[in-house]
Amino acid sequence: MSQESQSVTIDDRQRARAARDSHATHTGRGFFIKLIIMMLINALGVYIILASWASKQTLILSVMVVLLIAVNVVYFSKRMLPMKYLTPGLIFLLVYQIFVVGYTGYVAFTNYGDGHNSTKADAISAILAQNQRRVEGSQALPLAVVEKGQELGFAVIDNGEVKVGSMKEPLSPAPGATVEGNRVTAVPGWDVLALGDVLSRQKEVMDLKVPVSDDPNEGSIGTQDAMTGYAYVPQMKYDEDADTMTDLQSGTVYRPNDSGNFESEDGATLATGWRVFTGFENFTTAFGDSRYAGPFFKVLLWTFAFAFFSVASTFFLGLFLAIVMNDERMKGRKIYRTLMLLPYAFPAFLTALLFKGMLNTDFGFMNQVLLGGSAIEWLNDPWLAKLSILLVNLWMGFPYMFLICTGALQAIPDDVIEAATMDGASRVRIFWSVTMPLLLVAVAPLLISSFAFNFNNFNLVYMLTGGGPRFIDTSAPVGATDILISMVYSIAGLDGGAAKNYGLASALSIVIFLIVGTISVISFKKTRTLEEIN
Repeated sequence: MSQESQSVTIDDRQRARAARDSHATHTGRGFFIKLIIMMLINALGVYIILASWASKQTLILSVMVVLLIAVNVVYFSKRMLPMKYLTPGLIFLLVYQIFVVGYTGYVAFTNYGDGHNSTKADAISAILAQNQRRVEGSQALPLAVVEKGQELGFAVIDNGEVKVGSMKEPLSPAPGATVEGNRVTAVPGWDVLALGDVLSRQKEVMDLKVPVSDDPNEGSIGTQDAMTGYAYVPQMKYDEDADTMTDLQSGTVYRPNDSGNFESEDGATLATGWRVFTGFENFTTAFGDSRYAGPFFKVLLWTFAFAFFSVASTFFLGLFLAIVMNDERMKGRKIYRTLMLLPYAFPAFLTALLFKGMLNTDFGFMNQVLLGGSAIEWLNDPWLAKLSILLVNLWMGFPYMFLICTGALQAIPDDVIEAATMDGASRVRIFWSVTMPLLLVAVAPLLISSFAFNFNNFNLVYMLTGGGPRFIDTSAPVGATDILISMVYSIAGLDGGAAKNYGLASALSIVIFLIVGTISVISFKKTRTLEEIN
């Protein structure tokens, strides 16, 4: 073998060895990075599992265990390469879509809401804690108001020992607590509130009762001056064997009913209950109860009208501007197109708040400047409020339609338009018979998604009118400009204006989901006929 051939062979071996070393180094570095990422994911997963275990959330705990095992199997296996790319998307789909829809469906068939927030055991403890009387002549205990997170509690000195607890945590010894004289000044894990903080939360402090043990029948500690604690005993007594609640003063016996409440023989019920399945009761309430049925159908019609006119107005204005800006004879098109997109660049909720101020009856720019000091009730009259919402939504929505119509028009082949012109078609004929059908092929799916978006355009309604003005012929918290989603928000009690009723709100959410889903399926089937034109 020649010297030259030997040199080439040696060089090839060296390059091959260098390539293997580089690959090994790259593989080792990649595995190390993957290991660190998986350690962080596992740490987060274990934290969620422990938190779920502590709060007795068995569903979340079970799902998290399954997901954590699946993620580790997928990313530490060499045979599941496609799943490494699909797993993140599948997890987000499970957590943010499937779980949310499933849980909403579950709540829709329960009485979940104010007075029925938790389990029967929690309801029993709450009833015993809420119905208590002070024991006359009981020992006065030095007391300090403490806080952990957002939870209030009491720290008391009992026979020289400091004990601390809250409504959810019975009194227990607090080693390491600091006492000056007859007052607790520091408790590990708790913040001792100053007098000003106590006064600002006076009602919470006066209503607070801290149980002395895990047995609620043994009573609790309460205060009347935030400095001294007294023993309180329940006015109600729960009999676990008979499953009854007895009023110790009147002797009335309450038994559990099918609605998740303790009920006496005369039909009176205790305020605090628990969650139970109610079947289709929430759906029958939505469509059969006069408080909700009448407003529901009014809101349903307005929701359809709002979504339809919003899509139609923004589309035709955006299309008109796109056609004008697409004319090559127009100078400065780039500048005008940029200006057209400015309303789309501002956050929607800020735009709604800005117009709310401009449409103010007494001080708004519209009345005071443009209309010479008139007093038009833009947001307080039902029809003017609806018109205002449509106009504001037109301002916010036409840039999007202008953008997609501009792209769709530029995608139409010039030879198609030229062929129609050579056949003698007029501009109007070309627009309706050639340009518009080809345009709809591209934008029809976007129009459907825009309709679905406006069907649930909560931000605009909430920020501009709050759903008002309110209907005067019903006690339900619903107004003339409410759409279905804002009606659900009000009925759920999330705006603080009414008692929370998550079960009824979830039932209405399911109805909205079915309506939007049905419209979308029908619309997408109809748009398939447009594809035959392409």
